Amino acid sequence: MFKYALKRILLMLFTFFVIMLICFVLIKALPVPLPQGSEAQKQQIMAMRELRGYNKPVMEQFFIYWYRVFRYGDFGMGEQYLVATYVAEEFMERLPATMLLNLYSIIFSIPIGIMLGIYAALRKNKWQDHVISTGVMIFISVPSFIYAFIIQYIFYSKLGLLPQIMESPSLHGWFSWPMFKSMIMPIMSLSFGVIAGFTRVTRAELTEVLTSEFMLLARTKGLTKSQSIFRHALRNCAVVIVPSIMGEFIGIMSGSLVIESIFSVPGVGALYVNSVTALDYNYFMMLNAFYTFVGLLAGIVVDISYGFIDPRIRMGGKK
Repeated sequence: MFKYALKRILLMLFTFFVIMLICFVLIKALPVPLPQGSEAQKQQIMAMRELRGYNKPVMEQFFIYWYRVFRYGDFGMGEQYLVATYVAEEFMERLPATMLLNLYSIIFSIPIGIMLGIYAALRKNKWQDHVISTGVMIFISVPSFIYAFIIQYIFYSKLGLLPQIMESPSLHGWFSWPMFKSMIMPIMSLSFGVIAGFTRVTRAELTEVLTSEFMLLARTKGLTKSQSIFRHALRNCAVVIVPSIMGEFIGIMSGSLVIESIFSVPGVGALYVNSVTALDYNYFMMLNAFYTFVGLLAGIVVDISYGFIDPRIRMGGKK
């Protein structure tokens, strides 16, 4: 397992390096925009460009970029968006909002999705199963930003129960009720698709396990239906369900790019969208590195988790 994990980590780093190299080269192929801001800010940006080797070959610029990242934590500063602000500092300031939003969404979605999947599997081919399966297809097919507009219309425009935009954490604190109340609508917008995903996976896996021969053997040995389900069926389903949590978390983070802009969440997603719109390459490079690294790391965590969930699985072992 250790050798397998080490190989996967090295492969992840190599893949990350290749992706970032491609992004960097493509960005450098674009015209370099003129710096914005005051005269003092423009001079500061031009000095930073000189320090980062903008007048040198692309590959040399690439290595200078990552040398400064690893040596000083310097990802550059905003040149078109949030001018003269340091990219790393702005990112760290906005990261808690994105992580909190995504964690609330996944915590809210996991139990509901799994319970609906279990219920649908136990009521297979009955009207309850058909209703849940139809709802799953609808919620998976519809993009999260559509839910955002519907939820805004109902809970803000019509009922007036929830605020339209997210509160600033500096007003009440991250874990206060006003802060959580302002996050309910974006959490709901992100959760519908995730709940549907968990429901579909749980129903499919549990349906297959319930028809397996070992389940029939468990019943013939005297176990009740509930005992055989909770002791055997759900444990086998966990091999697929638990690793899917990390995949769904990455999916939520990708979906929150648009949701954060709709609800004015002061997070990384809105920063990413706005930096792309403003053609601010420094912000784009760091945020692209963040999402790429999280996605690659999630793949490793999912693969390794199989061996811990089910001891019969030995990743990378000899046959």
